[in-house]
Amino acid sequence: MQFFFCFLVSLISAFIASMGIGGGAVLLLFLTVFSATPVLTAQGINLLFFLPVGIIALCFHRKSGLLQWKQGVLCGIFGIPGVFLGVWIASHTDSAILSKIFALFLFALGLKTLFAKPNKKSPEQP
Repeated sequence: MQFFFCFLVSLISAFIASMGIGGGAVLLLFLTVFSATPVLTAQGINLLFFLPVGIIALCFHRKSGLLQWKQGVLCGIFGIPGVFLGVWIASHTDSAILSKIFALFLFALGLKTLFAKPNKKSPEQP
């Protein structure tokens, strides 16, 4: 039964992540709170989980003509070194501190989302 529940949460998380809504946060919360997985391990699982989901979502967005190649390359140029820096910092930081930092990050992101002004442009307009 536990395997089925984990599979169901992973499937829902993948679906949410492929839409760009934040399925990774759902998976991290599930792993750390309900599965008692250490934060560093949960983050690693989340990163590995994102690879196939991201590739599938990328294919669908490419087919729909929604990719912005220039911005993607720029994000990759800065993102890849950022990943290595983040892994190094996480491997030298206590799991309890990482949990608190992650909780603060989610709280701040929630506040930003709650109080953000709505965008007047539709996504289709340049």
